Amino acid sequence: MAALFTPLQIRDITFRNRIVVSPMCEYSSENGFANDWHLVHLGSRAVGGAGLIITEAAAVSPEGRISPADLGIWDDAHIPDLQRITSFLTAHGAVPGIQLAHAGRKASTDVPWKGIKLVSPADGGWENIYAPSAVPFSEKYAKPIALTTEGIQKVIADFKAAAIRALNAGFKVIELHGAHGYLLHQFLSPLSNQRTDEYGGSFENRIRLTLEVVAAVREVWPAEYPLFIRLSATDWADGGWNLESTTELVRILKDKGVDLIDTSSGGLASHQKISLGPLYQTPFAEHIRKETGILTGAVGLITTATEAESIIAEGKADLVIMAREFLRDPYFPMHAAHELKDDSFVWPVQYERAKLRHI
Repeated sequence: MAALFTPLQIRDITFRNRIVVSPMCEYSSENGFANDWHLVHLGSRAVGGAGLIITEAAAVSPEGRISPADLGIWDDAHIPDLQRITSFLTAHGAVPGIQLAHAGRKASTDVPWKGIKLVSPADGGWENIYAPSAVPFSEKYAKPIALTTEGIQKVIADFKAAAIRALNAGFKVIELHGAHGYLLHQFLSPLSNQRTDEYGGSFENRIRLTLEVVAAVREVWPAEYPLFIRLSATDWADGGWNLESTTELVRILKDKGVDLIDTSSGGLASHQKISLGPLYQTPFAEHIRKETGILTGAVGLITTATEAESIIAEGKADLVIMAREFLRDPYFPMHAAHELKDDSFVWPVQYERAKLRHI
């Protein structure tokens, strides 16, 4: 059996293989509701054989959306449509996961295919955008309002309430979005967090909100279910959040009930300078795994079966979390099993006749 297709158990949940569909914003919702697009998009990847499928960033509040077309989980009315999706994913062997998120200062922007621009309230956007400090992401983004202490408590409560809804919707994994320049990441980085209260300044203060969100979610999320967090290992910018800080935070998170680090990078600074290339973020996952002993997921320009297999076989990460390659090929696990000559992969009975072509 290829390493990529070995099961992995985290708490009481077993993933049939190490291949994960990464959260990918689809910008196809109205008022936060999931619809047929989400069912087919996510469901096809379950049929294709992924072990874990994580929804796109689901906003914990209306003002926490990146765009007006984002998925949401701030209202109980969102639950039934999400239940339809989790039921389908589970029936086809995939573990359903959801990413809980708040966009912070990167909120109320248009869908990407219309270009980076603010959406006015008249066009479905919202007037107030919140962040740790009144520092915009760039000149193309609105100047945010610095969160008050009461506002921070609301954010924590929103994440907690969203976790309860996720449980009721049938999800078995929660991933907190603490990367890519969104709200939790904004508090972590000194480039975006210029507060002088207990949530800013020192490392201990800047990580406070992330720890409080983790604690609030763990309070209502069952002990038998995994909790992941996506972190940007570095801002790719001088004076920003870096791998050393990430590693220190992870040591703390490991003792607070976080089970796996979805290890990404960047997104916080508009002047970031990223060194792109195949598997360019995998060394971050490997470093954190070795230094802290926590499980990690590798992401970033992983496009082939041999690349994915090497990451798991060589102990660089415990999961391979893929995005764009899954957009190109919903059946990547099927094709990877054939390429790696792994006969343990079970095809859907409806597709068995197609398997004969590879024998």
